[in-house]
Amino acid sequence: MSGVLAFLLGLFLLHFTFFGNKKRPLTKKVREDSYSKVPFVRGGVLETANGGVGRDGDATDVIIVGAGVAGAALACTLAKDGRRVHVIERDLSEQDRIVGELLQPGGYLKLLELDLADCVQEIDAQRILGYALYKDGKSAHLSYPLQNFTSDVAGRGFHNGRFIQRMREKAATLSNVRLEQGTVTSLIEEKGTVKGVTYKTKTGEEVRAYAPLTVVCDGCFSNLRRSLCHPKVDIPSHFVGLVLENCNLPFANHGHVILADPSPILFYPIGSDEVRCLVDVPGQKLPSVASGEMANYLKSIVAPQIPREIYPSFIAAIEKGNIRSMPNRSMPASPQPTPGALLMGDAFNMRHPLTGGGMTVALSDIVVLRDLLRRVPNLNDAAALCKYLESFYTLRKPVASTINTLAGALYKVFCASPDPARKEMRDACFDYLSLGGTCSSGPVSLLSGLNPRPLVLVSHFFAVAIYGVGRLCLPFPSPKRMWLGARLISGASGIIFPIIKDEGVRQMFFPATVPAYHRSPPPQTARVN
Repeated sequence: MSGVLAFLLGLFLLHFTFFGNKKRPLTKKVREDSYSKVPFVRGGVLETANGGVGRDGDATDVIIVGAGVAGAALACTLAKDGRRVHVIERDLSEQDRIVGELLQPGGYLKLLELDLADCVQEIDAQRILGYALYKDGKSAHLSYPLQNFTSDVAGRGFHNGRFIQRMREKAATLSNVRLEQGTVTSLIEEKGTVKGVTYKTKTGEEVRAYAPLTVVCDGCFSNLRRSLCHPKVDIPSHFVGLVLENCNLPFANHGHVILADPSPILFYPIGSDEVRCLVDVPGQKLPSVASGEMANYLKSIVAPQIPREIYPSFIAAIEKGNIRSMPNRSMPASPQPTPGALLMGDAFNMRHPLTGGGMTVALSDIVVLRDLLRRVPNLNDAAALCKYLESFYTLRKPVASTINTLAGALYKVFCASPDPARKEMRDACFDYLSLGGTCSSGPVSLLSGLNPRPLVLVSHFFAVAIYGVGRLCLPFPSPKRMWLGARLISGASGIIFPIIKDEGVRQMFFPATVPAYHRSPPPQTARVN
């Protein structure tokens, strides 16, 4: 029965995709909201752990825990609006990571909106114009739909650490930002309201910092999230990372995705002579790097499946030996609204990094939060502010849920499977994207963050499934093929519906029906000078 219902839904959505979806034209001009500076609000003080006044007596409006992509961008954004921001980051040195190196065009548009686009300059960032998809010796070229945007709008590949350092440097130039190295150990709570944080400075001194609002952006390994949300972290796989030098990708300025066995392999430029390779390894256990087991796995299992143009550089990178890995985490947003505090970034919401959507979600969230806080000059009424900011969790949903759902669904479809129905779905996805026209530009507009609309995502997903069924049943259906087609539809439903359930059906598709969507800012009391 579920397969039949999904099939009927798919037919409707297929019709919507090709006949009912008249897209609004994409604009060349990024809207720049005019704003007036928010007056300074005397809202916080620094104290040592024993309650005395700390070294810096200046008041703080917002404490930000973490200065990664989300934290540094948020600090710049709030400071430009006149807030006094105290950023506490565990390590202010440049980090060397293997993810967070691909910014989708939709994320770049958010950088423009936040006046942070200059942070991708002078770091040898590479323009990304689309993807090349490979499967069983065949390839498909998928370009970003950028024709209606100015020439600078594109994806960007770069070293994550360089990008973050640029944003930190920009934040540090603002007079109302205090950027400090320290390790936050706990949130300070009084009667259910977060008043600030306790942290250890670089010298080991324990300090307490207070502010009306604390935003926790301490990343995927957050040790503070448990008191602010209901985390449900899943680790479906690991990425094994290599840097390929002097590698000529078959399609210049494109990401390359190989639908390999058992799971996808990614290549994209992060410098003028560097290409990042990410090999997805399913499961919890990785081959040992120290024993040489990992190098052998990469040479014997992975290398034969990559394009011949990349092969020599890939083998050379393995021989060089700098093989690194990290777990791929996914975690749906499940907030626990708490007066005085807010979660953002990977501390709040994660998705499989296959689609490179994490930074786009984080930057989009910052735009939403900025616009909400511009209506609240005074942050001191923690309970009223918390009630108002519940709208943040709903307003972010259409963009965040589209990118999250696409990442989870695409990863499952792209992974090899012994199940014939899953194999048919994988083949149908590749061939559907190879058709061109709406069949490629529609999904790529979702992937790029340029058109993050949930209904468009679901329509294309089931259009792929129906396309797969059509291939099975033509020219003459047989009972075996019809049964396989029914299993394909059922399997597609089993992939996407649980992800949508975790994201929240109502918030994702009908956000305007959620009461918090229409929440008004709290009435303002007189500011304390």
